[in-house]
Amino acid sequence: MTSNSTSSPSSQNALRRFTLMLPGEDALDPGDERAMGDRPVKGLPHERFLLGDLVPLAPALLLGQTSQNVNPSEVIACLQPVHLHATRDHLILMGQNQIDLTQSESAELLKAALPLIEEDFQSAILLQGQHYWFVPAGPFTNLEAYSIDQAHGRNIDWWMPRDTNEEGIAKRWRKLQNEIQMLWHIDPVNEEREQRGMPSINSLWISGIGKLSDVQAPLIILQSNHLYGSHPLLVGLAKLFNIPHSPTFNTPAAGSFAWLENPESVWPTLSAALSNKELDEVLLIDFPKGKARERVFTAKDLDRKSWAFWKKPAPLTWKEIISS
Repeated sequence: MTSNSTSSPSSQNALRRFTLMLPGEDALDPGDERAMGDRPVKGLPHERFLLGDLVPLAPALLLGQTSQNVNPSEVIACLQPVHLHATRDHLILMGQNQIDLTQSESAELLKAALPLIEEDFQSAILLQGQHYWFVPAGPFTNLEAYSIDQAHGRNIDWWMPRDTNEEGIAKRWRKLQNEIQMLWHIDPVNEEREQRGMPSINSLWISGIGKLSDVQAPLIILQSNHLYGSHPLLVGLAKLFNIPHSPTFNTPAAGSFAWLENPESVWPTLSAALSNKELDEVLLIDFPKGKARERVFTAKDLDRKSWAFWKKPAPLTWKEIISS
């Protein structure tokens, strides 16, 4: 196994290489958030890897969820209805997978908030989905914001949107957010959710502000023959760079890149492809402690090392692969 591979991405074709990426988390303990300086680092490690340091998440997500053209020069924001959980002394943002928001509930909440959103953003909604709403950023273009995936489960004080080079934008956003919170507090959608014992949808979150022309994808993406994965960010990149895409993994074709919900499920197939000489290498990209790590696995790296040379070596488990 070769760690931190520096070989050219084009070698994934010459060497019949398949690339598998595992998403990463911020390398922070809950009590260490302010150790980063005066504001958080923008984007999760794999988002920065795929999009570049500006992390224009909203336009890439929009492109991955629409059949319409997306203006590469238009600054776009992502809006998401959320639940803020109150503790004794602060609020915590709950993840989207914890609130069980339905399509109809999302549509009704947007209908109620739409006049306020369009008035402040000075534009119409571009796309309404179950968990994502997209709108031209307009007056909020220079706002620095952080995604739910990055901020969920944490004290929102540290993750609230911030001013950058223009003062007063964050204050303007908080005013709109408060108005929508009061509107949704009495909305029938939340009355019905509370009767079912579900968390109320009590706030609106903004994130991902940027434009498609700011995407700086890595060469490993640009030189891939095929992208596998259902995440709308990956779908958006496939569309942006005209790369063939499949939502699910079906064959370990050389020159492919995969970001899968359950990567451990495809490791036996990739291992077999190495053993059968259908692939020369599997490049595994992960993000321990928030830093990108690249490791190349070949057929000889699939088994545990043992001093008992007379015994047939046992294959490495997926847990051993990712923790090594």
